[in-house]
Amino acid sequence: MTPNLPEIQISNHARATRLRLRVEPTQIRLTVPKFCTKRQINDFLQQSEQWMIETWQKQQEKSGQVDKVLPIELKLFNLEQPLKVTYQTQKKSYILDEQDHQLLISDREPALYLKAFVIAYAKHYLPIYLQQVSSEIGLKFAECAIRQPKTRWGSCTSKHDIMLNSALVLCDVAMARYVCVHELAHTQHFDHSSVFWAEVEKHDANYKHHRKILKSSVMPWWWA
Repeated sequence: MTPNLPEIQISNHARATRLRLRVEPTQIRLTVPKFCTKRQINDFLQQSEQWMIETWQKQQEKSGQVDKVLPIELKLFNLEQPLKVTYQTQKKSYILDEQDHQLLISDREPALYLKAFVIAYAKHYLPIYLQQVSSEIGLKFAECAIRQPKTRWGSCTSKHDIMLNSALVLCDVAMARYVCVHELAHTQHFDHSSVFWAEVEKHDANYKHHRKILKSSVMPWWWA
Protein backbone atom coordinates (compact mmCIF):
# COMPACT_ATOMS: atom_id res chain seq x y z
CA MET A 1 0.00 0.00 0.00
CA THR A 2 1.87 3.04 -1.25
CA PRO A 3 1.02 6.48 0.08
CA ASN A 4 3.00 8.57 -2.43
CA LEU A 5 1.84 7.32 -5.84
CA PRO A 6 -1.28 7.65 -8.02
CA GLU A 7 -3.10 4.50 -9.13
CA ILE A 8 -1.04 2.74 -11.80
CA GLN A 9 -2.72 2.37 -15.20
CA ILE A 10 -2.05 -1.18 -16.44
CA SER A 11 -2.49 -2.07 -20.13
CA ASN A 12 -1.87 -5.36 -21.96
CA HIS A 13 0.00 -5.20 -25.25
CA ALA A 14 0.20 -8.14 -27.66
CA ARG A 15 3.61 -7.07 -29.04
CA ALA A 16 5.21 -6.27 -25.67
CA THR A 17 8.10 -8.57 -24.76
CA ARG A 18 8.72 -7.22 -21.26
CA LEU A 19 7.12 -5.20 -18.48
CA ARG A 20 7.59 -1.47 -19.07
CA LEU A 21 6.91 1.42 -16.67
CA ARG A 22 6.34 5.02 -17.78
CA VAL A 23 6.11 7.82 -15.24
CA GLU A 24 4.34 10.88 -16.69
CA PRO A 25 3.35 14.18 -15.03
CA THR A 26 -0.30 13.09 -14.69
CA GLN A 27 -0.13 9.30 -14.46
CA ILE A 28 2.01 6.15 -14.21
CA ARG A 29 1.52 3.53 -16.91
CA LEU A 30 2.60 -0.10 -16.95
CA THR A 31 2.66 -2.01 -20.24
CA VAL A 32 2.29 -5.77 -19.73
CA PRO A 33 3.09 -8.63 -22.15
CA LYS A 34 0.14 -10.85 -23.06
CA PHE A 35 1.13 -13.90 -20.99
CA CYS A 36 2.36 -12.10 -17.87
CA THR A 37 0.93 -13.37 -14.55
CA LYS A 38 -0.49 -11.22 -11.72
CA ARG A 39 2.33 -12.40 -9.48
CA GLN A 40 4.97 -11.26 -12.00
CA ILE A 41 3.27 -7.86 -12.21
CA ASN A 42 3.09 -7.48 -8.41
CA ASP A 43 6.74 -8.54 -7.97
CA PHE A 44 7.84 -6.08 -10.66
CA LEU A 45 5.87 -3.20 -9.10
CA GLN A 46 7.23 -4.00 -5.65
CA GLN A 47 10.83 -3.94 -6.93
CA SER A 48 10.16 -0.65 -8.75
CA GLU A 49 8.38 1.18 -5.90
CA GLN A 50 11.26 3.37 -4.73
CA TRP A 51 12.18 4.35 -8.30
CA MET A 52 8.54 5.19 -9.07
CA ILE A 53 8.17 7.37 -5.96
CA GLU A 54 11.36 9.34 -6.69
CA THR A 55 10.58 9.73 -10.41
CA TRP A 56 6.95 10.72 -9.76
CA GLN A 57 8.02 13.42 -7.28
CA LYS A 58 10.58 14.80 -9.77
CA GLN A 59 7.91 14.87 -12.49
CA GLN A 60 5.54 16.77 -10.20
CA GLU A 61 8.20 19.34 -9.39
CA LYS A 62 9.13 19.73 -13.08
CA SER A 63 5.54 20.26 -14.18
CA GLY A 64 4.92 22.74 -11.36
CA GLN A 65 2.16 20.59 -9.88
CA VAL A 66 3.67 20.64 -6.41
CA ASP A 67 2.20 23.73 -4.79
CA LYS A 68 4.79 24.62 -2.18
CA VAL A 69 2.46 26.64 -0.02
CA LEU A 70 2.02 25.49 3.57
CA PRO A 71 -1.58 24.76 4.64
CA ILE A 72 -3.58 27.20 6.76
CA GLU A 73 -5.83 24.32 7.84
CA LEU A 74 -4.92 20.76 8.83
CA LYS A 75 -7.50 17.99 8.67
CA LEU A 76 -6.76 15.09 11.01
CA PHE A 77 -8.48 11.71 10.97
CA ASN A 78 -10.08 11.90 14.44
CA LEU A 79 -11.12 15.57 14.52
CA GLU A 80 -14.55 16.78 13.37
CA GLN A 81 -13.17 20.13 12.25
CA PRO A 82 -9.72 21.04 10.88
CA LEU A 83 -7.08 22.81 12.92
CA LYS A 84 -6.34 26.40 11.95
CA VAL A 85 -2.59 26.65 11.32
CA THR A 86 -0.66 29.83 12.11
CA TYR A 87 3.05 30.32 11.38
CA GLN A 88 4.74 32.71 13.77
CA THR A 89 7.92 33.50 15.70
CA GLN A 90 7.99 31.37 18.86
CA LYS A 91 10.43 29.31 20.94
CA LYS A 92 8.62 25.97 20.63
CA SER A 93 8.53 24.10 17.32
CA TYR A 94 4.75 23.79 17.56
CA ILE A 95 1.95 24.47 20.04
CA LEU A 96 -1.43 22.73 19.85
CA ASP A 97 -4.34 24.73 21.26
CA GLU A 98 -7.07 22.07 21.36
CA GLN A 99 -9.66 24.39 22.89
CA ASP A 100 -9.51 26.85 19.97
CA HIS A 101 -8.70 24.19 17.33
CA GLN A 102 -5.48 26.00 16.51
CA LEU A 103 -1.96 24.85 15.71
CA LEU A 104 0.89 27.34 16.09
CA ILE A 105 4.04 26.52 14.12
CA SER A 106 7.43 28.19 14.47
CA ASP A 107 8.37 30.11 11.32
CA ARG A 108 12.04 29.07 11.65
CA GLU A 109 11.51 25.81 9.71
CA PRO A 110 7.74 25.59 9.31
CA ALA A 111 7.57 22.59 6.93
CA LEU A 112 9.84 20.53 9.19
CA TYR A 113 7.91 21.45 12.35
CA LEU A 114 4.54 20.81 10.72
CA LYS A 115 5.66 17.28 9.89
CA ALA A 116 7.10 16.85 13.40
CA PHE A 117 3.72 17.76 14.86
CA VAL A 118 1.90 15.25 12.64
CA ILE A 119 4.34 12.47 13.66
CA ALA A 120 3.91 13.27 17.37
CA TYR A 121 0.13 13.40 16.95
CA ALA A 122 0.16 10.03 15.15
CA LYS A 123 2.33 8.40 17.84
CA HIS A 124 -0.21 9.42 20.46
CA TYR A 125 -3.53 8.80 18.71
CA LEU A 126 -2.98 5.94 16.20
CA PRO A 127 -2.20 3.24 18.85
CA ILE A 128 -5.34 4.32 20.74
CA TYR A 129 -7.38 4.09 17.54
CA LEU A 130 -5.92 0.68 16.62
CA GLN A 131 -6.89 -0.61 20.08
CA GLN A 132 -10.39 0.76 19.57
CA VAL A 133 -10.78 -1.03 16.21
CA SER A 134 -9.22 -4.20 17.69
CA SER A 135 -11.81 -4.29 20.50
CA GLU A 136 -14.62 -3.49 18.07
CA ILE A 137 -13.88 -6.36 15.64
CA GLY A 138 -12.46 -8.86 18.15
CA LEU A 139 -9.00 -9.30 16.62
CA LYS A 140 -6.08 -8.81 19.03
CA PHE A 141 -2.55 -7.57 18.35
CA ALA A 142 0.64 -7.49 20.41
CA GLU A 143 2.49 -4.16 20.03
CA CYS A 144 1.86 -1.07 17.90
CA ALA A 145 4.66 0.99 16.34
CA ILE A 146 4.19 4.27 14.45
CA ARG A 147 6.75 4.98 11.73
CA GLN A 148 7.20 6.89 8.46
CA PRO A 149 7.84 4.26 5.76
CA LYS A 150 7.84 5.53 2.18
CA THR A 151 6.03 2.61 0.60
CA ARG A 152 3.61 1.14 3.16
CA TRP A 153 0.52 2.22 5.05
CA GLY A 154 0.98 -0.57 7.57
CA SER A 155 2.39 -4.03 8.29
CA CYS A 156 1.93 -6.95 10.67
CA THR A 157 4.58 -9.41 11.86
CA SER A 158 4.18 -13.11 12.65
CA LYS A 159 4.23 -12.09 16.34
CA HIS A 160 1.18 -9.86 15.67
CA ASP A 161 3.13 -6.62 16.12
CA ILE A 162 1.51 -3.95 13.94
CA MET A 163 3.20 -0.95 12.34
CA LEU A 164 1.10 1.99 11.13
CA ASN A 165 2.26 4.84 8.91
CA SER A 166 1.98 8.15 10.77
CA ALA A 167 0.61 9.77 7.57
CA LEU A 168 -2.66 7.93 8.26
CA VAL A 169 -3.70 10.80 10.54
CA LEU A 170 -3.82 13.00 7.41
CA CYS A 171 -6.38 10.65 5.82
CA ASP A 172 -10.11 10.35 6.34
CA VAL A 173 -11.03 8.18 9.34
CA ALA A 174 -12.53 5.51 7.02
CA MET A 175 -9.10 5.05 5.39
CA ALA A 176 -7.36 4.80 8.78
CA ARG A 177 -9.93 2.24 9.91
CA TYR A 178 -9.44 0.17 6.73
CA VAL A 179 -5.67 -0.01 7.29
CA CYS A 180 -6.23 -1.05 10.93
CA VAL A 181 -8.71 -3.74 9.83
CA HIS A 182 -6.29 -4.90 7.10
CA GLU A 183 -3.38 -5.33 9.51
CA LEU A 184 -5.53 -6.89 12.25
CA ALA A 185 -6.83 -9.42 9.70
CA HIS A 186 -3.20 -10.45 9.16
CA THR A 187 -3.13 -11.69 12.77
CA GLN A 188 -5.46 -14.45 11.51
CA HIS A 189 -4.26 -14.91 7.93
CA PHE A 190 -0.62 -14.06 7.18
CA ASP A 191 -1.12 -13.68 3.41
CA HIS A 192 -3.45 -12.02 0.90
CA SER A 193 -5.54 -15.09 0.14
CA SER A 194 -9.29 -15.05 -0.53
CA VAL A 195 -9.82 -16.10 3.11
CA PHE A 196 -7.86 -13.03 4.24
CA TRP A 197 -9.92 -10.66 2.07
CA ALA A 198 -13.12 -12.29 3.33
CA GLU A 199 -11.98 -11.47 6.88
CA VAL A 200 -11.31 -7.85 5.86
CA GLU A 201 -14.72 -7.57 4.16
CA LYS A 202 -16.43 -8.90 7.29
CA HIS A 203 -15.27 -5.80 9.16
CA ASP A 204 -15.17 -3.27 6.28
CA ALA A 205 -17.81 -3.85 3.59
CA ASN A 206 -16.37 -0.96 1.49
CA TYR A 207 -12.75 -2.09 1.74
CA LYS A 208 -12.27 -2.20 -2.06
CA HIS A 209 -13.27 1.46 -2.34
CA HIS A 210 -11.07 2.47 0.61
CA ARG A 211 -8.15 0.49 -0.82
CA LYS A 212 -8.52 2.23 -4.20
CA ILE A 213 -8.53 5.69 -2.59
CA LEU A 214 -5.40 4.89 -0.57
CA LYS A 215 -3.59 3.59 -3.66
CA SER A 216 -4.21 6.88 -5.46
CA SER A 217 -3.41 9.10 -2.46
CA VAL A 218 -0.51 11.52 -2.87
CA MET A 219 1.01 13.05 0.25
CA PRO A 220 1.54 16.85 0.49
CA TRP A 221 4.98 18.11 -0.53
CA TRP A 222 5.94 19.08 3.04
CA TRP A 223 5.39 15.47 4.15
CA ALA A 224 7.27 13.76 1.30
